[in-house]
Amino acid sequence: RVFTSERAAVQAIKAHDDSRLRPGEVVVVAGIGPIGTGMEEVYQVTSALKHLPALRGTPLITDARFSGVSSGPCVGHVGPEALAGGPLGRLRDGDLIRVEIDTRSLHGRVDLVCADPQTGALVPDVETLAARTAHPDLAPHPELPGATRLWAALQAASGGTWGGCVYDVDAIVARLGPGIPLTSATPDA
Repeated sequence: RVFTSERAAVQAIKAHDDSRLRPGEVVVVAGIGPIGTGMEEVYQVTSALKHLPALRGTPLITDARFSGVSSGPCVGHVGPEALAGGPLGRLRDGDLIRVEIDTRSLHGRVDLVCADPQTGALVPDVETLAARTAHPDLAPHPELPGATRLWAALQAASGGTWGGCVYDVDAIVARLGPGIPLTSATPDA
């Protein structure tokens, strides 16, 4: 199931009607990375999943970040983030998602999958993902502060969230163009 806010995901987790999250579903919270909300923390989602026995172990995939107390199969800092054209922004409710997490190396992968017509095996569905447009509900938070928007732009200019959201000054300067020296030397006093 795809959500574009932490609040919507928590509402589905706690719901008692047909909108409730069901065992076996994967939770995707997209559009809340640096560009969307300043890369908020999604502790409320992981906490709610952890404390409902039927949903314990439900995978959570997001372009946001996690607190130090999050637990369970969580894949965060996914990049490029949804609002930068990343794959999370192209997922839809009902998609079949395969999540692989190596708990020793702390590496993993997330794939939109489909059944191979000849073998029936689940294979990455890169064509469908590439052909889709962004989720219609994705939008930056309208009250995102200017400093946070600047940080998100610098983050995107330096290659995305790969480095733990620490931007690469040399990459940013190179993208801005000539005229700005690529040096880290301090000026003479």
